[in-house]
Amino acid sequence: MSFKKKDKFSNLLNDISSNLKEAAEYFSDYKLKHVSDLKIFSEKMKGFETKGDGYVHEVIKELNNAFITPIEREDILALSMSMDDVLDGLEHCADLFEMYSILNADEYMLQFVDAIKQCSFEIQESVELLSTKKLPQIRDHAIRIKEYESKCDGVQRQAIKHLFSVEKDPIRIIQYKEIYETLEDIADYCQNVANTLETIIMKNA
Repeated sequence: MSFKKKDKFSNLLNDISSNLKEAAEYFSDYKLKHVSDLKIFSEKMKGFETKGDGYVHEVIKELNNAFITPIEREDILALSMSMDDVLDGLEHCADLFEMYSILNADEYMLQFVDAIKQCSFEIQESVELLSTKKLPQIRDHAIRIKEYESKCDGVQRQAIKHLFSVEKDPIRIIQYKEIYETLEDIADYCQNVANTLETIIMKNA
């Protein structure tokens, strides 16, 4: 079975992916100049996360009410939840920046964030292809998401090696290491989205 044009689940999945892409762009592009910017940054990301939760709750409500769904219920739910995990991770990372008063993202953080932003673009395009029944074309986007995740694995190794070689403050080491690990978790969540998309292709192509 495949999505019909303007299907309510298709629309909701598009809402989730669009909100995720907008959040990832904001996260990537926002410039932290003053400590006061950290609270604005964190609150804005919380807004994206709350909006995303609303969409997921709507998906669950519609799944409970629907007699027939365009693809399997568990796949719609899994795709919704995996995208929501990415957004939750971004919101948590913004909280860490505020909590630790980190204004200057280092080169490793910037590499992570750029890869995650690119993943969000791939995710949105994949969901759009899903809604227009172009399932085979999704695979290329899923592969690119996995390539970005693999790149983030390398960035994390380099980042932690560099951190332990140059940073003398043990508190700062703990803080930066937590942020690197959180960013790597977000990349893993992106890969989970790709895996879910591939499962949907396999079942419905």
